[in-house]
Amino acid sequence: MFRNLRVNIFIYYFITVITFLVTLYALIDILNIDNIYLISLIMLCFVILSGIFISKLAVDPLAEYVKNLQNLSKETLHELNLPISTIITNTQMLEKNLNDEKSKKRLLRIQNACDMLKQRYNELEYMIKMQSKQNLQEEFSLDELVQQRISFLSKVYPHIHFNLTLDTLSIKSDKTGLSKVIDNLIDNGVKYSKNSTNIDIRIKEHTLEIQDYGIGMDEVELIRIFDNYYQANKEIQGFGIGLSMVKRFCDTNHILLNFDSKPEHGTLVRLKFNINQGTI
Repeated sequence: MFRNLRVNIFIYYFITVITFLVTLYALIDILNIDNIYLISLIMLCFVILSGIFISKLAVDPLAEYVKNLQNLSKETLHELNLPISTIITNTQMLEKNLNDEKSKKRLLRIQNACDMLKQRYNELEYMIKMQSKQNLQEEFSLDELVQQRISFLSKVYPHIHFNLTLDTLSIKSDKTGLSKVIDNLIDNGVKYSKNSTNIDIRIKEHTLEIQDYGIGMDEVELIRIFDNYYQANKEIQGFGIGLSMVKRFCDTNHILLNFDSKPEHGTLVRLKFNINQGTI
């Protein structure tokens, strides 16, 4: 598709330039037009019209492609909802009738996998809404959101002890986006804390704090953590795009993001919510 688009744009641009030169020659030489202002006006009109046609030729196929992709995503999302709901409902019904511990553990693994699938479903729905420029701001309790995320992440990281000290805090923000930010920060804390199983999470004074006791970072690493694809430890699995996404989200939603870290002492991340813009 894009190869054909490049060829079409090149051909149209080539024809446009040739036509422009021929027209200019005709105006000046054949018609004996010597009014420089008239020639300039005609040239300007021709350039504007050419620009409109070229941009239309370039953008329309891309717009159609994106529209079709969005429709496919929405249809796929709609079709996923039914099987996910069916699995959840039936596992809940099976759980009531199970007495065997081995069967209960197997069912628990199915439920955990379904929760993860539901999480991916919510993220896909969120991405579609973001692309549609929908208003994603809503009022919610930050402490309840943190508890929900810890409930989910405890299944992913059963060996981690999450120590919660949460003051009540109501905010107005992008709830799904903030959930992704919290998940990402906790995930980083776990990945870089191979010798520690504790992560402290606090809400106080309109600030969310996430403290790990892992390898930490020096001042040079702290400067680069928001760079795309940067990873302090190449041996740890990941793509290095998480913290740049976190920074983008915080900047967009007027959340002050701060990192305090020392090598071998862990990292403390603070998200401070603006009392006038981010909280209610």
